[in-house]
Amino acid sequence: MCTFDPTSPRITAYDIHEWIQQVLRIPEHTVSMIQIDGIKRQVFIKLVDNAYVQALLRETNGQAEYKHHNGVLSIVNIAIAGIGTKRVRITNLPPEVKENAIRTALIPFGTVLAVIEEMWPKTYIYKVSNGVRKVTITLTKHIPSHLTVDGHMALLSYEGQPATCYGCVDIGYLYPTCPKRRERGAVPRDQQHETYVTVAAPSTSTPPTLSENPT
Repeated sequence: MCTFDPTSPRITAYDIHEWIQQVLRIPEHTVSMIQIDGIKRQVFIKLVDNAYVQALLRETNGQAEYKHHNGVLSIVNIAIAGIGTKRVRITNLPPEVKENAIRTALIPFGTVLAVIEEMWPKTYIYKVSNGVRKVTITLTKHIPSHLTVDGHMALLSYEGQPATCYGCVDIGYLYPTCPKRRERGAVPRDQQHETYVTVAAPSTSTPPTLSENPT
């Protein structure tokens, strides 16, 4: 599924065929159907083998450019029809966490196409990594917003991500309506597990005085 910029100029069917051949470089013998949805600005290309689909996603990294007759360039997002290919931002991970650990953690959710580090823009003094990992993945199911990666709790976000409960990390609802929370008798989340704060906090009981005789 190729999704064109809805604000870009109109494109003819012939132009789309040319773009598929010249930019995506898809051989004619691998294509069994091309369907155009003009209202949604989407083009569906059915290929004869899934291997061609995966190769196209790897080579394009989920994006391509379309050059209009007036010279304007617009971005075309390429994904498998369905949940599709997403760009996931992962934060809250130490820099020591390796790419392989990220790929392993995401195996249950789809096929990882690329993992890159997000950089500070050129307007900043230090043009180095900002600690965010950007993952291009073809999803088979949605990813929760909290996920353990190599022993660290990471935060993940992407366009179209469904609501995730921060209490039980299940997808489809938020913490106030969590069924597991109701089963626990609405125990506050910070009391469900012992944390550093609860361990390190001083006791609220009155300490013994010097006059008391400890036993």
